[in-house]
Amino acid sequence: MEKGMIKGFIAKRAAKEFKDGDFVNLGIGLPTMIPSYLPDDVHVVLEAELGMAGAGGKPEVNDFNVCDAGGSSSSVAVGGAFIDSATSFGLIRGGHVNATVLGALQVDEKGNLANWIIPGKMVPGMGGAMDLCAGAKKVIVTMEHTQKGAPKILKECTLPLTTQTCVTKIITEMCVIDVTDEGLELVEINPEFTVEQVQAATEATLIVKGEPKSMVE
Repeated sequence: MEKGMIKGFIAKRAAKEFKDGDFVNLGIGLPTMIPSYLPDDVHVVLEAELGMAGAGGKPEVNDFNVCDAGGSSSSVAVGGAFIDSATSFGLIRGGHVNATVLGALQVDEKGNLANWIIPGKMVPGMGGAMDLCAGAKKVIVTMEHTQKGAPKILKECTLPLTTQTCVTKIITEMCVIDVTDEGLELVEINPEFTVEQVQAATEATLIVKGEPKSMVE
């Protein structure tokens, strides 16, 4: 897969995770691309902890008075509202978020997440990720499968953790993985890759029960 197509491919697959009426939080980076791929027949409320309930997609003309979680120009959907941070985090901590989609530096086979710091480097920081991991009903990670050829799905995270045992699903350009009590189960695969190639790019041992479904419909 061409490098420039990877993030859009992942975002398009992640957009299929939601059902009508879901209240969904999108983290910074790749997750902010998801609104552009939401199916027309699925209506969800997108929340950004910086102060929107009912965020829209990227506008045709940039208006930086309205921004997504990453600071990029965004829009407000019909019926959307601006809310203060106390209300925003009240929704998150109160268990009202059906799903959150976050980027990651590392995920391990226990569902532990590391996505906030690389010691010695400048990175965006924790933001609301810790609260989202504790409060959302589902925590979906969207990320590229490897970083400069090195696996990002590990037996055990080596970077400082955001939260323990919080991730429920991992979506990469290679596959979709469910985090289960047994471990990481490979449930869908990009037909451009084989199961053997996915496992070779993954440090953690994947559980494969039968033939994984295709990520491409």
